[in-house]
Amino acid sequence: MTYNQLFSTFKLGNHTLDNRFVVAPMTRISGEKDGRASEAMKHYYERYAKGGFGLVISEGIYPDESYSQGYHQQPGLANDAHAQSWKPVVEAVRNHGAKLIAQLMHAGGQSQGNAFTDETIAPSDIAPKGEQLGFYGGSGPFQTPKAMTKEDITDVKDAFVQSALLAKEAGFDGIELHGANGYLLDQFLTDYLNKREDEYGGSVENRLRLLLEVIEKVRSAVGEEYIVGIRISQIKVADSAHKWTDGEQEAEYIFSKLGESALDYIHVTDGDATAPAFGEGTRTLAEAAKDFGGLPVIANGKLGEPEKAEQLLKDGHADLVSLGTSALANPDFPNRVQRGEELKKFDFQKTLLPQAGIKDHELQATLVQ
Repeated sequence: MTYNQLFSTFKLGNHTLDNRFVVAPMTRISGEKDGRASEAMKHYYERYAKGGFGLVISEGIYPDESYSQGYHQQPGLANDAHAQSWKPVVEAVRNHGAKLIAQLMHAGGQSQGNAFTDETIAPSDIAPKGEQLGFYGGSGPFQTPKAMTKEDITDVKDAFVQSALLAKEAGFDGIELHGANGYLLDQFLTDYLNKREDEYGGSVENRLRLLLEVIEKVRSAVGEEYIVGIRISQIKVADSAHKWTDGEQEAEYIFSKLGESALDYIHVTDGDATAPAFGEGTRTLAEAAKDFGGLPVIANGKLGEPEKAEQLLKDGHADLVSLGTSALANPDFPNRVQRGEELKKFDFQKTLLPQAGIKDHELQATLVQ
């Protein structure tokens, strides 16, 4: 089978991508203890560029030295040393023709490991559902966070801005704001985690306010030519069944407002990118983002079958396809598909257990080039 859509170029912001394959952001807790990017990370990200991916999105990177870190040995972009440590990673990826975007992530109440504080913060003093993830170094239920003050909110906005500027200094081609999977920006958007009674809580308009303010401030700081995207989901790390209360109607409001903002793209993730997102007979999340947002859309969720990914693009429901576990199993996924090579199956135990750190066997694997 030919995959004309997947292997066509695409213009994202001012950059032209070689194809429609994107590496999804995936937590690998392999940074140095002080948050600098490690040598292992350089080789880890370089493999995806060598393997044919047109765009690589980094794991979630913490943006400040206070409450944002989510996992021990998570890399940061919170100071100059962090930015300098990312430069070899960026260079390694770009040397093979791929673009690299830094995903900026504030963990909020979903933090389970922070070198700077034992406290967590969130819109309200409500703990996330479920339990911490053992393969990311956590255990037991999430602690109850401190409800954020207006000063905390201002600090968070400033942290995203400064981190975006550090990403630009490090040479990244753009940044992605992590507004998905139950992290801080998503906590503000989530009705049962946000019980605020000020302008940041209550209605969906108010719950979306912080996301839009962060987008505006980051865009103003980095300029018009720099890629700025956002990742959005209904599902969360600790609540995979969550749906927006008003379904497709709420999605229309959220995506239309994001579409009116200064974003270059919307990256949506769901359990299955091709399944109805709001109940039987409704749009997929990617389709809703495309229809209501009017921006380029990256779709994520069980798209490791090339035929399925190709059809999604043909149908016009997304512009790019991001791969997570399929990329972990096949860092050379695009090259394998193009050459008709067999795709390997993802081995959760071998890759992410007992801890999710980058393994030696991953870096030593032979790639199809």
